[in-house]
Amino acid sequence: MTNGTIYSVDAEGPSCTADDVFIFQISKDLEQASAQNVILAGGVQAKNVFWQVAGSVAIGTTAHFEGTILSHTMIALKTGATINGRLQAQTAVTLQSNTVTAPVQ
Repeated sequence: MTNGTIYSVDAEGPSCTADDVFIFQISKDLEQASAQNVILAGGVQAKNVFWQVAGSVAIGTTAHFEGTILSHTMIALKTGATINGRLQAQTAVTLQSNTVTAPVQ
């Protein structure tokens, strides 16, 4: 996720609903570039998006992320980064002037 692209999770399609669950399994580290956004489309809800990461997670400065992050090691949100979701790590979660909003249940 470091190539400057805006990432979209989209539930559009004939068999998709707003209650669909998305689970992304990442075998290494996850690094989101600064000022980049993860966007939910087609009715996808942050409460139904999960990012399972085997390594560490770094969310760049002023970036925005959606969903619950489950990290095997640590999660670091850099200055001004925001998330609509939850942050769960086995070692540490570090925040630097961030906004963390719990997804609507």
